[in-house]
Amino acid sequence: MRWLTKGLLLGVIALLLLSLTACNKAELEKVKVGEVTRSIFYAPQYVALEKGFFEEEGLSVELQTIAGGDKTMTALLSDGIDIALVGSETSIYVTLQGANDPIQNFAQLTQTDGTFLVARDKIDNFSWDQLKGSTFLGQRKGGMPQMAGEFVLKKHGIDPVNDLTLIQNIDFANIATAFASGTGDYVQLFEPTASVFEKEGKGYIVASFGTESGNLPYTSFMAKSSYLKDEASTVQAFTNALKRAQDFVQNESAAEVAKIIQPYFENVDIEIIETVIDRYKAQGSYATAPILDEGEWDNLQTIMEEAGELPQRVEYEKLVNTTFAKKAAE
Repeated sequence: MRWLTKGLLLGVIALLLLSLTACNKAELEKVKVGEVTRSIFYAPQYVALEKGFFEEEGLSVELQTIAGGDKTMTALLSDGIDIALVGSETSIYVTLQGANDPIQNFAQLTQTDGTFLVARDKIDNFSWDQLKGSTFLGQRKGGMPQMAGEFVLKKHGIDPVNDLTLIQNIDFANIATAFASGTGDYVQLFEPTASVFEKEGKGYIVASFGTESGNLPYTSFMAKSSYLKDEASTVQAFTNALKRAQDFVQNESAAEVAKIIQPYFENVDIEIIETVIDRYKAQGSYATAPILDEGEWDNLQTIMEEAGELPQRVEYEKLVNTTFAKKAAE
């Protein structure tokens, strides 16, 4: 009888705990986030998910990958997602097209370009002049990687039109395959592809476009102005969780961060993930705080102007809302 009473008591406690857990999950605010691609470049976001930082802030974040900046912004504008993780230049494009509910950048994730210059042959003493007369497999025209790439070429006195053969008509998903198949002497690649190519002897990293192009709001979380106003507490909680993840990435080793985010990159060796994170940390690609500052915004628009992709400048205050980021960084 005593054992029966104890068993009943334990059962009641278990049911109460399950009930409380269910209630807590039900109380979490749902947030739909769309990322423009799945990338180790976005490590802090996956850390926030895996470490439970969003849940601890009262949020249930549903993440989906939407290939392409245009498709990501379409999802945001049509309320298919609440928050978009995409290049800040897309908010400018949408604004200049006359959006009724302006898109605002509220939290910065990366602060440099994330691509690398990969040569087909190993070069011990690389100089940018060596690109002259070569065939360069670049990124899609109008995208931030391409604009940053051309900005760096011009910075080193290379005319992308006259000094080399620039190929830009290959889809993003097929650029690496095209280079591996023999197209081009040089290619502009994101990680982890650049490091995988180097490990397999298909190419060799010789320079970083991120280091060369300077700080800019390369990838930011953005939302409609109405969402930032109506769901201010949710946005603040989201930004708080992001800041905690940014601190974690900065303070922990690349090996520890790689272990945490590996579930998002099941087909990539853990050693490659660690190498990529270490490389991005070393060149300061991960933003240390979610605040997007005006200097970075100006650099972004300068790069867009030089690429011929910016009809007119858009004021920092119009498309950047630092309220949530500043509070999270306090």
